[in-house]
Amino acid sequence: MCKGSWRAPWIKAALQDSTVPPRLDQHRTLLNPAMEHLVSTQWLADALGAADLIIIDSSSHLPAAGRDAAAEFKQRHIPGAQFFNLSGLVDETSPVPGAHPRPDQLAKRLASLGVTPDSRIVFYDDSAVRTAARGWFLARAHGLKNVAVLDGGLSKWVAEGRPVESGEAVAKPAPAFTLPAPKGMRYKHELLANVESAAEQMLDARDAARFTGEIEDAVHDLPGGHIPGACNLHFARLFNEDGTYKSPEGLRAEFTAAGIDIDQPVITSCGSGVTGCVLLLGLELAGAQEMSLYDGSWVDWGSDPETPKRKGQSLKGTPA
Repeated sequence: MCKGSWRAPWIKAALQDSTVPPRLDQHRTLLNPAMEHLVSTQWLADALGAADLIIIDSSSHLPAAGRDAAAEFKQRHIPGAQFFNLSGLVDETSPVPGAHPRPDQLAKRLASLGVTPDSRIVFYDDSAVRTAARGWFLARAHGLKNVAVLDGGLSKWVAEGRPVESGEAVAKPAPAFTLPAPKGMRYKHELLANVESAAEQMLDARDAARFTGEIEDAVHDLPGGHIPGACNLHFARLFNEDGTYKSPEGLRAEFTAAGIDIDQPVITSCGSGVTGCVLLLGLELAGAQEMSLYDGSWVDWGSDPETPKRKGQSLKGTPA
């Protein structure tokens, strides 16, 4: 087991609220009855136009992709969708590279898109790095419960011949609201302590070559390698060929093969905190309840000459 907790706050609340009987959905994870973590294209097609539903395109791309998410949104998006501008949601006051936005930043952005604390929110993307999961995590970590990801994203929606529209999104801003400080975030000083204590498992979402240090992390202009003690599971292994998430059994098999015990706390990381969220969603769907994200991830760790680093395979074996 790769060692490094957070019990997902929306699960913890359900467990503590005896008036709301928890249930298990097809992904076998404890949910607020109002919203599942994944919704299908058919679910969304049936829900289009609902007054409380806000659809958000959370697409963002790596620089090497040469794609403009905002321009692509204008060309084609799900009817009624809003554009999140995920790449601009960064706390510029934080020393952490690409830091998680402040609660006031996130609340302001969501309100500008028409979101209220009671809205049902569906994030989707058309990105190779599955950025809808980042939107899902940001909202959930700040206490919003009715949040889901569109399984299969825009590509599946389009492949099924479902409607799209073009042009600028027209949003009706919602009244300002506040969000609490996020839960489920970890920082470098906590990871340094965890390297020594091995109290929690660590799971890195990057590809094996960057994780082992076989190649440099050219995505972030850093040497390859990983945090000592981390396991590796490339985020792409969580998906079926059509871009949907694997079954709970399939997800559990991937985590087990990577050396992770989902019944124990897990800290996820990646290059900059985006695909680590994909692992978090996969863990949620697989039935895990205690997980967190290392904010900044390898950009934060790998750029610091004082942090310990390791190359080669994880202690558990060959990375995925």
